[in-house]
Amino acid sequence: MAAERIFDRAVSVRVRGCGCEERRLSVRVNIELLSISNPVHKKDLAVRLTDDTDPFFLYNLVISEEDFQSLKSQQGLLVDFSAFPQKFIDLLQQCIQEQNKDIPRFLLQLVSSAPALDHTPVSLNVVETNPFKHLTHLSLKFLPGTDAEIKKFLANCLKCLKEDKMMLEEKLKRTEEDLTRQLSYTQQSLSEKSRELDKLKNEWTSYTTALSNKHSQELTSEKERALQAQTQYQQQHEQQKKELENLHQKSIQQLQNRLSELEVINKDLTERRYKGDSTVRELKAKLSGLEDECQRAKQEVLSLRRENTTLDAECHEKEKLINQLQTRVAVLEQEIKDKDQLVTRTKEVLDATQEQKVILEETTEEKQRHIEKLETTIKSLSAELLKANEIIKKLQGDLKTLMSKLKLKNTVTIQQEKLLAEKEEKLQKEQRESQEMGQSLRMKEQEVCKLQEQLESTIQKLEESKQLLQTNENVITWLNRQLSEVQMAKKLESPASAHAGGRAAVSPLSMNFLEPIHSKNGNSQCPVSKVQLNSQLLKASRCLDAHTVPAAGHTANKENGEQLGLESKYFKKKDDSIPLRGLSQNTLNSEYLRPYLPAKAQPQPKAAGTPASAYFPGS
Repeated sequence: MAAERIFDRAVSVRVRGCGCEERRLSVRVNIELLSISNPVHKKDLAVRLTDDTDPFFLYNLVISEEDFQSLKSQQGLLVDFSAFPQKFIDLLQQCIQEQNKDIPRFLLQLVSSAPALDHTPVSLNVVETNPFKHLTHLSLKFLPGTDAEIKKFLANCLKCLKEDKMMLEEKLKRTEEDLTRQLSYTQQSLSEKSRELDKLKNEWTSYTTALSNKHSQELTSEKERALQAQTQYQQQHEQQKKELENLHQKSIQQLQNRLSELEVINKDLTERRYKGDSTVRELKAKLSGLEDECQRAKQEVLSLRRENTTLDAECHEKEKLINQLQTRVAVLEQEIKDKDQLVTRTKEVLDATQEQKVILEETTEEKQRHIEKLETTIKSLSAELLKANEIIKKLQGDLKTLMSKLKLKNTVTIQQEKLLAEKEEKLQKEQRESQEMGQSLRMKEQEVCKLQEQLESTIQKLEESKQLLQTNENVITWLNRQLSEVQMAKKLESPASAHAGGRAAVSPLSMNFLEPIHSKNGNSQCPVSKVQLNSQLLKASRCLDAHTVPAAGHTANKENGEQLGLESKYFKKKDDSIPLRGLSQNTLNSEYLRPYLPAKAQPQPKAAGTPASAYFPGS
């Protein structure tokens, strides 16, 4: 049976008996692991409670693995038997740490059912205190020791004491022997050291006497040398003193002259400083004014940008309209080329064309009014931009004058660096601010130039759109006249029977002719003129197809059930179609159109640059 001691310390325990007050007691807790190998290898935990002051105070507890299982189930422990001793020791150490406090968190309680601890069973509780409740972590029941166990414990204590006594006696003997040896050794060393001391004292006295004699001789010689050197130094000092007095008088005179000059310079500098302060204040006031003007200019530029965006949108819409008109004119050119025979003798539809002309003139007047409004806004913007340019030029002139003044001040301030260092820093800051202002003004000038260029480009686009609109209107009016004359002539010449047959043949042509025009009529500005033009073209096509279409082809088309008229390819937009501007010259100058035009509408030779309206007397 082998015993391994794990814990052996004195712990403060609170003893509670039945009907007695609680008291404190210092109890020694001894924990041992007992390993038994016969007949089966097993381990037990032995816990013993003793009191160092009372040898008869003995309580024992032996916990085997089977006992621990019942204890675990009763108290709800979560550790195994192998880890239980260490956990129990940890709880005891926490109680030892907290035992000196007034309100300890962990404490040990020894509870007895009897009023006194008189050979009755006792339970040792490990309690944790909190503001709400006392929690018992562990409760172990100890049995009092029997007489045999007490005798055995006392015998073990006596045995331990005797062994300690023997050990102490042996240690005493050893220490006595060591001390006697050390005494003898120290006495011998003392006698030797005393002898050496006597020798050293004798040598020291002889050496000191010799040294004193030497030092006295050296002192006398040094005194003589010092007297000689002192006389020499006094003579040199008097000579130097005279020379220094002369130099000092000269330097005083120079310094007085310099002082008078510096006082004059100081007065000038103070006057210049006051002037510089006044100029700096003026510059600050001007800078504040310039900042306000810059903010105003920024606001004006923003408003100009917004107006430019609106003008760009309007120009874009007009360009769309012009593109639509160009496509329609291209379709008309194709139809005119394919139907040159239709354009002959048109005279009696002047009233309808005049009404169309009135409507077109009204629309042109509205457009001119709108353009005049735009021109007035552009003029006001240009005037504001001119004012802004004048303000910027004035600011640039002020900045140049300021820069020249600042350069002069910098040349003055270089001479008095120590006195005017702070003011130089202030002036440098103002120079930086003025440079920044100049850069911002240059940027604004560039923005203003860009805005002017944009305005010029928009004005040019507006003028071009006006010219295109005028040429388109003139061409449309001329075509309407020609078609109306052709229709009237055909009505007078053609008989009624042929006229009736021509209607049935030309109706598909009129439908094909109307489809491309009406599909784009939603975006046009003059819907009345387009409708009238289409009706006149219908009448003219009916009259002309009655004479030109042969009878055989007519019957063949009727038998096959096909529609008469132009094919769909003539109504598609082609890339190589004649542009709007070239239409008026090519169509009017062509030789095959001249016989069919009246004498007033004959094209005259024109100079370069004459508008298309010159060829149309009715417009």
